[in-house]
Amino acid sequence: MTEKTTGSQCLLQMTLSSLKTFINQQIIGQDTLIERMLIALLADGHVLVEGAPGLAKTRAINVLSKGIEGDFHRVQFTPDLLPADLTGTEIYRPQTGAFEFQKGPLFHNLILADEINRSPAKVQAALLEAMAERQITVGQATYPLPTLFMVMATQNPIEQEGTYPLPEAQLDRFLMHVKVNYPDAGHEKAILQLVRAEMRNSLISKPAAFEPVTQTTLFAARTAVLDIHMADAMEDYLLQIVLATRKPELYGDDLAGWLQYGASPRASIALDRCSRAKAWLAGRDFVAPDDIQDIAFDVLRHRLILTYEAEAEGISTDHFIKELLARVAVP
Repeated sequence: MTEKTTGSQCLLQMTLSSLKTFINQQIIGQDTLIERMLIALLADGHVLVEGAPGLAKTRAINVLSKGIEGDFHRVQFTPDLLPADLTGTEIYRPQTGAFEFQKGPLFHNLILADEINRSPAKVQAALLEAMAERQITVGQATYPLPTLFMVMATQNPIEQEGTYPLPEAQLDRFLMHVKVNYPDAGHEKAILQLVRAEMRNSLISKPAAFEPVTQTTLFAARTAVLDIHMADAMEDYLLQIVLATRKPELYGDDLAGWLQYGASPRASIALDRCSRAKAWLAGRDFVAPDDIQDIAFDVLRHRLILTYEAEAEGISTDHFIKELLARVAVP
């Protein structure tokens, strides 16, 4: 690696580090969520966020949109939402006597799909095409979505009445499933101070304090992430973790009794890209075992299907992943 290349890498890392600092100044006590959003941005994937109301999920992606060169749109998913409410629709123009396509919210760079599990299957199918193919289809026409396109969907784990569980195929399209918890007392006190300051407009009056990261810089950072070194032993370790979800009996009869279906090859791809992005954000040029182990929970928890017996025993996917990581040998 040349000195010029190394300098360019450092500059990119400093730029993304500044973006992270900018978000941290406005989102307090949710460091994991912020890091996962940046990882998804660098790995060109989508994030499913699960947490109780009021934990800054909507605010987080809104702040992220202000820190990068791109536009943001929030869609509140409801039982009466239609696919056209996402994709757009053909509108008749009497002036020309022709139909004109009116683009929907999915044509923005960052999409917040709020309470995604409240809409029926047709809406989920429209979103699935956008997430998987980066395009939408209306009638016989297909329209490409922006090159920078990320969906952050939220789920409320408390209230399940009137919801439509996401199909496994759609869950698999999410790069990560992130769980958000309540902030501790210290962070919550800082949140109160931040809200008071915003009420006095002391922060809102300084919009020029941060120069948004350009899309060109983001795409360069994505390329840099792909160039992060992963030793053969690390790659084998990563694959062993995913393969162990398909043959858990090799690591104990108890694990085999807990798991019904393991992770797909998309899990291997996601774990590879996310661990590289995590290492890059940490300022390193190589992937360490800690990177893989830490991100494995978010990559695997929505791709595993537990048995009825495991659920009856109160076993969660996180508990299964923890046990699995403890039994797969670290190189």
